Amino acid sequence: MAGRSPFVPIFLITNFILRIVLSVMCGQGQFVEFLCATVIGIFNDFIVLIYLAPLIMVITHFISRNKISIFIWYFVVTFFCIFTIIAEFLFWQEFENRFNFIAVDYLIYTKEVIGNITESYNVSLIILVTSVIALIVAKLLPIVFHSRFGWMKFGLSIVLGGIVFGVFDSSKIEFSNNRYANEISKNGLYELFSAFRHNDLPFERFYVTENQEELTESLRKNIQLDEQDSIFLGRHNIARQITSRKKSKKLNIVLIMVESLSASFLEHFGNCEKLTPNIDRLFERSMVFTNVRAAGTRTVYGLAAVNLSIPPIPGNSIIRRRDNENLSTIGSILKENGYACKFVYGGFGYFDNMNYFFENNDYEIIDRNKIDKKNITFANNWGICDEDLFDAVIREADKSAETKQPFFLMVMTTSNHRPFSYPDGKIDIPSKTGRAGGVKYTDFAIGQFLEQAKDKGVWFEDTIFVITADHTAGSAGKLELDPSKYHIPLIIFAPKHIAPQAVNTLASQIDIGPTLLALLNLSYESKFFGHDILATKNERAFISNYQRIGYLNPSKLIIFKPINQAEIYKKNGDEFTKTDEKDNNLQREALQYFQSATKWRSWNKKKKEKYSTEQKSARMASPTGFEPVLPP
Repeated sequence: MAGRSPFVPIFLITNFILRIVLSVMCGQGQFVEFLCATVIGIFNDFIVLIYLAPLIMVITHFISRNKISIFIWYFVVTFFCIFTIIAEFLFWQEFENRFNFIAVDYLIYTKEVIGNITESYNVSLIILVTSVIALIVAKLLPIVFHSRFGWMKFGLSIVLGGIVFGVFDSSKIEFSNNRYANEISKNGLYELFSAFRHNDLPFERFYVTENQEELTESLRKNIQLDEQDSIFLGRHNIARQITSRKKSKKLNIVLIMVESLSASFLEHFGNCEKLTPNIDRLFERSMVFTNVRAAGTRTVYGLAAVNLSIPPIPGNSIIRRRDNENLSTIGSILKENGYACKFVYGGFGYFDNMNYFFENNDYEIIDRNKIDKKNITFANNWGICDEDLFDAVIREADKSAETKQPFFLMVMTTSNHRPFSYPDGKIDIPSKTGRAGGVKYTDFAIGQFLEQAKDKGVWFEDTIFVITADHTAGSAGKLELDPSKYHIPLIIFAPKHIAPQAVNTLASQIDIGPTLLALLNLSYESKFFGHDILATKNERAFISNYQRIGYLNPSKLIIFKPINQAEIYKKNGDEFTKTDEKDNNLQREALQYFQSATKWRSWNKKKKEKYSTEQKSARMASPTGFEPVLPP
């Protein structure tokens, strides 16, 4: 490092303080474990310093040797280090992780993210306090600065950085079964750039694998057990013709994906805060699935699971990947059966590549850009309020009803998202006071929507309303993947057509589509991995968090990690305990889904490309695999 640059001590001290704070928040008396996390964390901090050494050498070499220049450098270094740990602390409060791939997205979608941050936090105060502290520290530091730049030292630092780049991986030194301790031991800057570098995770390189032909054959046999009225259309995939023996029903579908609606928010699942009175009232009149798990931790993973009926795969959601056009989705199947299919979203659909995916997979887009401003009564940076969103749903349903065309509306809400702001006076929790208000306001909007829909007469009576979640409000726990943290509601409400009942079968988001199509008695060509929950003989669910993927059955959980490793947990009561035993049958059972799902491009394509050469060229040129288009 160059001279007496203050970067090294300030960087180490601020990261040490952050680890102490996080350890106090999450330690729960496990002193030794979190002491280890701190020691390993210091090692990880030095790894980052090795990467930064050449840059700091160059900067300090060119700084003028007068007191003002050195004071400014001290201030910038201190401000950067303090601001970074504050950002990490706030990120931890939201996601209970050090910086990861979500933080990478924050750098891509600056409009939404910066707007969301300014609406959620007093950024001016944070900058002011950070600046004051940085000024004080810079003033107290001795103004002594000697440059020791040398080409030999500079070259050696680059070589050392290259060696570390080639051999070091923070995930390989995880030391505990406690996920919090592992996360605290990491360095946020390293994890940020690592997430950017590992945006894609080739399954065959990073994960345990088995013979694909054998896995495909096993998967086909399992599917055949659930779908006796299906015929496979080839030998090397799961494409099949499903034939219903009953007369099909051309019922409308409104599928509401509620932002971050954990099952734990509902009174039916034990919550005593009365946050969801309208949704809870539906339980006595609906088909309720009590044991469903979300596939991932972000909206795009939930949307992919429900639309494509595919298990989670490591890395980016398919919605954000290249070559994701013209796939077999719920929408494409319903469109072939005469439905008007629309994706209705309160935000700007360019976010997370949603518009591109849905537009090129048989949906019409109704996002914030398509909603007349006169119909928007309240909006924050994340999207319009859920009342306005559901008003748009009513308008789109009316349009289809006028032409007597059945419709499928996939609705994605936004109000239950930070900054949790919504119109005043609607509920008894003030706007911008936290998650509880976001949940209760969304419930209010859903209740009002259903009441308004009742006045529509025939289209209401002939509509299946589905209420579920894109993911839960928080998936972090002591386990790397905690099944209880992925529990979401699934309610199917159609009083005239579907009898109320509780279904306790363990199931996944990927099963929602096949179950709905079965309720409609549709015959169709399926490339889905999911099954009809009401007919299945196989209880299982899939959970994931970008790098780790888990397969859950009623008694066991297997987690695959991107270090060619699989870990098995046994269920004891409501808890899962890690075991050292091997279970080849469970591993093969899980891999028949996960490994096969990585073949989605070849297994799911349904027709020739319809997007333009210009669109494809723009997407292929994008380093992230998609090309966000800013709204006008």
